[in-house]
Amino acid sequence: MEKKGLKIITGADELGCALKDSLVEYLKEKGAEVEDVGTNKYYSVGEEVGRRVSEKQQGSNEQVKGLVACGTGVGVSVFANKFPGIYAVTCGTVEEAQNCRSINDCNVLAVGGMFTTPEEGRRIVDAWLDTPFRAPCPASKGEPWPPEIDAFLENSVKEMPKISSSSSSDSSSCALCSLSKTRDFEAVDIMPGGSWSIVRQSPTAAIVKFKAGSIEPAHHHTFGHDLVVLSGSKRVWNLTKSQTFDLGPGDYLYTPSPDVHRVQYLTDTEFFIRWDGHWDILLDEDLTAATAAIEAVANKPS
Repeated sequence: MEKKGLKIITGADELGCALKDSLVEYLKEKGAEVEDVGTNKYYSVGEEVGRRVSEKQQGSNEQVKGLVACGTGVGVSVFANKFPGIYAVTCGTVEEAQNCRSINDCNVLAVGGMFTTPEEGRRIVDAWLDTPFRAPCPASKGEPWPPEIDAFLENSVKEMPKISSSSSSDSSSCALCSLSKTRDFEAVDIMPGGSWSIVRQSPTAAIVKFKAGSIEPAHHHTFGHDLVVLSGSKRVWNLTKSQTFDLGPGDYLYTPSPDVHRVQYLTDTEFFIRWDGHWDILLDEDLTAATAAIEAVANKPS
């Protein structure tokens, strides 16, 4: 199908250059106007094409799309998607091209020069150009989308541009940006003065807080753990190895699974800890014994 009146901005890195050049000639044969930004190193060409397509679409009725290529098609699509109104998708098959047009209204096609032949690239381009938004596609099993999904698809493209225009000062709108502000801590019942927020399970990772003066009685774990102090100060006695560590902000300590250790918190302290497997704790003394042992060390003549 001829594509007169369609403008396509293209570009590639060195690994996608040959495929891009082949597709540029193919697009010209189909009657499309091609603006080729050429070959740049690595992913920066995706950013250039994404920016130009985005600018051309702002306040213009001109039909403009983009085509980018790198070794896999992934890097250039990520960089192209930085700009408002850009829906770049990496496609390695005809079916993927049909799906991304139907579901995502994809306006920047990304292809991989290391894996896609020029012949397959032309078939992907044809499917991408010839498939309308919300059209039947492999994902819909070749049938029209049901009314509720069709309505969702239509509204999604209207809503998506609003995401980039949302206030950056409203951190609550982005979970990834406000994890520390929304993190809930629960008391560690077995360790008075301690609270934690588990951020991953098996292997377990957590952010832990202890109040100044808190003590962890001697204990050990089934799995070893890595620890990085974020703020505050603590003293760790590895009783198995007869070692003592005074830790402050930025300090790291790994404790192997069988090692018995006791901890004292000198100030309010927060740290990140990760176990090699699930979390557990096996106490080797009670809090009274731990307190007495620490006091004995403190009162021992130097």
